[in-house]
Formats: sequence, structure tokens, C-alpha cells
Amino acid sequence: MAKRHYRKLVRDKIPDIIEGAGKECKWHRATDRTYKKFLAKKLYEEAKEFRDDPSAEELADVMEVLRYIIRDMDLKPYEAMNKKGSEKGRFDHRIILDWVEE
Repeated sequence: MAKRHYRKLVRDKIPDIIEGAGKECKWHRATDRTYKKFLAKKLYEEAKEFRDDPSAEELADVMEVLRYIIRDMDLKPYEAMNKKGSEKGRFDHRIILDWVEE
């Protein structure tokens, strides 16, 4: 049987689920530095999935990754959101920018 290579961050129980289905897999724990890179890649992956299927389940995946980015990178996004919201506004008025004449 052919090996399919992934090299991506997965949820903790995925190796057990794969082995429970009678398949083999190889995995390892990421170092702190590698983990942060893979979290960013995972966010991109999950955001694309949400774009293609804007459902509560896909949004939950995005939010789960964001939770770990916030925690493990010790970021303060809510402070930045408030600052940006005060300076540039929010998205309440659904404004779509069509063009800017330079």
C-alpha cells in the first residue's frame, strides 16, 4: 500500500483514529519553533476550508486553531482588535471597496 505524506499539524486523537481504522502512520511532536510555523499553516488550511464550506463545523476548526495561536504565541488579539476598530472602524456597515483613484 502506498504512503500518503501529509507533514501537517493534526488534532491529538488523529493518530489513534488512523490506527483504529487498521492503518499505520508515523508522527512526532513538534518543537516550539516548528509548532508555531505549523499553527500558522493550519490556520490558512482551516480558513480555506471555511471559505469553501462556511459552516459552524468549519468555523469551529478556525477558532480552535486561533485559540492555540493566542495561547502558545502569547498574543493579545483583543487589544489589537479594539485599537484597529477605534482607528479604522469595524465591519458593521458591510463596506466593499471597489476602487481608488491614485
